[in-house]
Amino acid sequence: MSVSGERPIIIKRIKKSGGGGHHGGAWKVAYADFVTAMMAFFLLMWLINTTSPEQKRGIADYFAPASVSETTSGAGGILAGTALGDDGTKQNGSQSVVQDASPDVKNPDNGKAKDAAKSAADQAKADEAKKEEAAFQSAQQSLRQALQDMPELAELSKNIIVDETPEGLRIQLVDQEGRSMFNQGTAVPNDRAKLLLRAISKVINQLPNRISIYGHTSATAGAARQPDSDWSLSQNRANASRGILEGAGVEPDRIYQVSGKATKEPLYPDDPTLPGNRRIAIVLLREAPVLPPDRAGP
Repeated sequence: MSVSGERPIIIKRIKKSGGGGHHGGAWKVAYADFVTAMMAFFLLMWLINTTSPEQKRGIADYFAPASVSETTSGAGGILAGTALGDDGTKQNGSQSVVQDASPDVKNPDNGKAKDAAKSAADQAKADEAKKEEAAFQSAQQSLRQALQDMPELAELSKNIIVDETPEGLRIQLVDQEGRSMFNQGTAVPNDRAKLLLRAISKVINQLPNRISIYGHTSATAGAARQPDSDWSLSQNRANASRGILEGAGVEPDRIYQVSGKATKEPLYPDDPTLPGNRRIAIVLLREAPVLPPDRAGP
């Protein structure tokens, strides 16, 4: 076998291109640092948007240790300035000092001033009530004097009852046996009623109080009257009395109420058929509150 028949030796050379091997992994480290920084940045943005103003103030206090903290919370972290109450809700410690202070601590004289104002108001009401009471007493005396001074009224004194009620000074024109104030079964006042009502108007005109007028009837034995006629009769008699008072000089604006009560409030409950249950009640209404008995004296 000749030398020329030997297999030739082939040498393959590979030519490498690009950077050197020592630069192959550096970009991964840089990329990891960048991603970490971006994650931290977006996490910071999220925390800023989700924290409350109280928490932000707590964070600011945490990073300013040289200053005196305004909070009363025991927390020392990023939630400084916010504490949990007994019910688990958040409470801002910086507001507790102001909110817990009572009005009297802020203004020690505030309670005394309120007490003095209330006492002055109560005294003013008491003085007004005493003044009104004195006016009622004077009106009663004037009416009695008028009945004594006028002979035509002297015999009618038993037909008048004057008393005081919680509502006011009440003057009642009451029927007597054989001496009524209205024609029987009608709302037409007779001469006696007109005479008494005109005398009463002079006393009423001395006072500024408003006036209520009530009509009352007596019960009738048997079924001589229809039940509804007592209501209309008592109402009409009260209204007729109003007309006489106004004709005698009482201002219409002072009339507060005119109503009929039929047989519901008899003067003599034990015998509702008595003539004395038929009456007209004229009430000078109280404008001041009623005084308790221990303060009603002069």
